[in-house]
Amino acid sequence: MQNFRSDKKITPKYNSDGLITAVIQNSVTKKVLMVGFMNSEAFKLTLIGPDVWFYSRSRKKLWKKGETSGNYLKVMDVSIDCDEDALLISVNPIGPTCHNNTESCFDKEETSTEINSEIIDIIFSVIKDRAKKLPEDSYTTKLIKSGKGRISQKIVEESGEVAVAIMSQTKEDISEEMADLIYHLLVGMYISDLEPKDIYKILTNRNK
Repeated sequence: MQNFRSDKKITPKYNSDGLITAVIQNSVTKKVLMVGFMNSEAFKLTLIGPDVWFYSRSRKKLWKKGETSGNYLKVMDVSIDCDEDALLISVNPIGPTCHNNTESCFDKEETSTEINSEIIDIIFSVIKDRAKKLPEDSYTTKLIKSGKGRISQKIVEESGEVAVAIMSQTKEDISEEMADLIYHLLVGMYISDLEPKDIYKILTNRNK
């Protein structure tokens, strides 16, 4: 497959109806979430991002996934197959993908609303994407460009704020400060050429 790059043009081969099949895949778990169709305009909008667009054959109009439900599909990567007649869109899903409230349109049971540790991998995936594309309005871009020294300083600052919060603030405040610290640790992890799985492995070994 040809991997999408911002400096490389993808030229899909649309069918006689002007459409191309788009397979949507979770960028972290690699699970197939849904299959839809795109026309040239939906494809162009998807490349621009940050959300996936489709063309509805029944309604004969463009539609953005999540525009009514809030369950958006955030574009992480776009690939095209060897025949150039099918797309693979790698995404970070915000909520259930299927209208039946399941994670995937191929699932039969509703998606649990319980928040789990997968969010760490999702955030890390977003950080890697920001580091690759360096969007100007991104705090992550600014932080990565500032270098290891500044990132290390931010981790120290956030650690101090967590310690202060634990001593005197509410659970909500403590949670907010811890979330800030975890984010900055993930950025530090990225610039150190590490991934969450490296930490998971150590924690698993320590838990034996």
